[in-house]
Amino acid sequence: FQRRACGEKERRRMVEKKGLGAKVFDVCNHCLLVLIGIVCLYPFLYVVFASFSNPAQFMKHDFTLLWWPKGFSLTAYSRVFTNDLLTGYTNTLIYVVGGTAISMLLTFFGAYVLSRKGYMLKKPLTMFILFTMYFSGGIVPFYLWIQELGFIDTRWAILVPLALNTYNMIVMRTAFASVPESLIEAAKLDGASDITCLFRIIIPLSKATVAVILLFYAVARWNEWLPAAMFLRSRELFPLQIFLREILLTSSAESMVNTGGDASSMLALSEMIKYATIVVSTLPILVVYPFVQKYFVSGVMVGGVKE
Repeated sequence: FQRRACGEKERRRMVEKKGLGAKVFDVCNHCLLVLIGIVCLYPFLYVVFASFSNPAQFMKHDFTLLWWPKGFSLTAYSRVFTNDLLTGYTNTLIYVVGGTAISMLLTFFGAYVLSRKGYMLKKPLTMFILFTMYFSGGIVPFYLWIQELGFIDTRWAILVPLALNTYNMIVMRTAFASVPESLIEAAKLDGASDITCLFRIIIPLSKATVAVILLFYAVARWNEWLPAAMFLRSRELFPLQIFLREILLTSSAESMVNTGGDASSMLALSEMIKYATIVVSTLPILVVYPFVQKYFVSGVMVGGVKE
């Protein structure tokens, strides 16, 4: 207690000794960080304001900075949710929930085997897994492999082939290795199996890293579009990102507009649909992230530093 009190007094003394130059530096540093934050945040705010704007009023403004919606209209969102995006949303939720569950299960099992002492071939297996981080067979062999498995145009082509991320498993392995071996030995003396030790001891003690890896997998699944573009043929299986890509890069947004008006109103509404689609596809991740943010730094540090 006395040592902590001395430390607090020393810290206060150093703060009081800060000169004018240090205070000016702090003010400039905070202003710079605020400016960087605004620059990073404004593009998303622009998209949100534009998506809620009235199409006719939005097309009349000079495309400078937009600090509030031009009028108010939900027409773009009503068009978005009455087309293929509802199907894409459903498929994406299936891929995110199912794919993340499969990925986490495989990561748990792989990390547990590589983290515990006494398992045969642990080091050669670790080197073999690390090898896959730097070398791969390429896209053509990958496609032929999926074709031989019979996964083309099925949900399994999205859920299974990319289920395990090597980097995530190595981070999880390091976090699991930080759990004292004595706890595992005591549990096994009481009759616990490896599965019981994994799910009743190791995972609860590594919840920060588990939360971070869960976020990594979920975000990757949510943004994933290349496997769907390669392996899926039926539109009823397409994830949200494929429809988003069609809307943003092709004229699909204009095909969603059936206003019966002139060309300018159709063009304005198609632009609003693009902005609304971006908001709809990004919002779920923004809602989930604050709940796992407190685990983010601690989870990565525990999984990446401790042995």
